[in-house]
Amino acid sequence: MPEYLTDPRDPRLADYTSLRDVELRKSLEAERGLFLAEGEKVIRRAVGSGYPVRSVLTTERWLASLSDVLDGCTVYVVDEAVMEGVAGFQVHRGALASMERLPVPPVPDVLATATRVVVLEDIVDHTNVGAIFRCAAALGVDAVILSPRCADPLYRRSVKVSMGAVFAVPYARMDDWYGGLDTLRSAGFQTLALTPDQGATPLDEVKMGSHVALLMGSEGPGLSPRWLNEASERVCIPMSATAMASGVDSLNVVAATAIACHTLMRG
Repeated sequence: MPEYLTDPRDPRLADYTSLRDVELRKSLEAERGLFLAEGEKVIRRAVGSGYPVRSVLTTERWLASLSDVLDGCTVYVVDEAVMEGVAGFQVHRGALASMERLPVPPVPDVLATATRVVVLEDIVDHTNVGAIFRCAAALGVDAVILSPRCADPLYRRSVKVSMGAVFAVPYARMDDWYGGLDTLRSAGFQTLALTPDQGATPLDEVKMGSHVALLMGSEGPGLSPRWLNEASERVCIPMSATAMASGVDSLNVVAATAIACHTLMRG
């Protein structure tokens, strides 16, 4: 039976507090081994992917629509004002679920069953990481590998932007950035470093092998010199001459990933 709560300071709601405070949430979620799923579709996808439910926080209006996936779960029901008081903002999708994290597999285990992967170096924006996972899922990429400093795919913003795609694409996090590409090479992956440099090989002209890893860098700096130099080949998305003449020499990392993944999967 759902529990009806009226106090936003109720200790039973501790998993849901201060969702806009990024640093607090990162430490709290790491300490408790949890992440938050927001909205009916994302909650369903998290449950369907095998993540255990710690509890659900919802309003009366959304309770019935989630009833089939909440059997046996701890469910807290509050009014809109209490929901906003707990979360720190208006939760438009009306439901939040606190989910237990599952162990993240080692990089070699993920690579063992993959042939096309995207590797992210130091992309720290949660929105970009979530959107990249959505691109990877939509275009059929086998896995995503994260450098040690990449943003958490299970942070609430990443999960929300990905529409739950972070649950659909296997991923792993490197333990070591400096030697991170060695693991890819050892697994037989051709590494393609995407760069805005138009002197690089156009991506659609690359002869791709059976196992290919697409390396993507952060907004602004792009890939580090080390990863650019260690890659099998530097590649680019050709820009139009008109765009280049007007100073538009690159795409944002999400748009570039979408185009590059489409080419990667065709190759």
